[in-house]
Amino acid sequence: MTTYNWQKSDWPHFTYDLTNLFEALMTISEKMGRVSGKIAHLSETLRTDAIIDLLVEEAINTSKIEGEQLQVEDVRSSIKNKLGIDKAETPVRDKRAQGIAALMIDARKTFKKSLTQDQLFDWHIMLMSFNPHIRIGTWRVDDEPMQIISGFHGKSQVHFEAPPSKLVPKEMQQFIEWFNTTAPGHANTITFAPVRAAIAHLYFESIHPFEDGNGRIGRVLAEKALSQGFDYPVMLSLSQTIEANKKAYYDALKIASRSNEITAWIEYFVNVISQAQTSIELQIDFILKKAAFFKKYETVLNERQMKVVKRMMQAGVKGFEGGMSAKKYMTIADVSKATATRDLHDMVELNVLKQMGSGRSVRYELNL
Repeated sequence: MTTYNWQKSDWPHFTYDLTNLFEALMTISEKMGRVSGKIAHLSETLRTDAIIDLLVEEAINTSKIEGEQLQVEDVRSSIKNKLGIDKAETPVRDKRAQGIAALMIDARKTFKKSLTQDQLFDWHIMLMSFNPHIRIGTWRVDDEPMQIISGFHGKSQVHFEAPPSKLVPKEMQQFIEWFNTTAPGHANTITFAPVRAAIAHLYFESIHPFEDGNGRIGRVLAEKALSQGFDYPVMLSLSQTIEANKKAYYDALKIASRSNEITAWIEYFVNVISQAQTSIELQIDFILKKAAFFKKYETVLNERQMKVVKRMMQAGVKGFEGGMSAKKYMTIADVSKATATRDLHDMVELNVLKQMGSGRSVRYELNL
């Protein structure tokens, strides 16, 4: 019979060996400084754009990990509304987008504060208020086992089983105390912020205290630990990196949930943080290129062309999926094929777009 970490006599006293991680941890600190420096040199407008883009990316991907597909524009409008940037308060129909936006922004604003039960309950309410089928703002209470399962009925596989509901209040009291006492400047400070973030996420997920929303809140807790460690709201999207290889994430969690010796888990999570930093550097570089692009072409392109360019820019670093075609241009700009073809040709001549392929398969991508 499988025994889980919380069932073992040494729970929750995690042990680990950082011998092979010191170089990676130093590199993360250097990258954090470099990213912080790049952000500091952005104008206020570009800095705001960078924060919005980051929050949108994180909200979309942390939801996608849990099987929820949110529309980018709903999330972006929700975030801008919450930040007070969209004075017109663009209406957002999807309450899930509003919820994840509220959670992301609150976590960012309150990163310095000690963790409390009330804050966790507030986050759960923000995140899950759209769902009438679960208890929100309180720990789970059902007698049914809380299991992480994959597969179909009859061929399902239990990856993990959390502590019974009756143990959750005590376990969460211990978790909150651990989180606060391991913060910088406290009694049991964990020196390396990525290590503390890795443990915080695993510890919280092992308890699985809510009926739903545990993964998203657990990832926010990891980012809170990182922000406290570096003493500013970190700019990175852990969820984007995790979503890119979701199987590795669940495999690592599965292994870590069976022992309180968690060196392998910390190595995995430190690598996730490092990859997330690389992604955010690319994102900031893209924002700088985008700003230079608009400065150069804002008075050169016509209204139709600018509308299409802005739509292509929304795809971010990864680029506009499949490239721009005359057919897509016709749809976005609401023009005839002749006008679309002429506009695209002009944009190639201006070096705004690069032509890829020829004939019927011709596509265009931004020349940044």
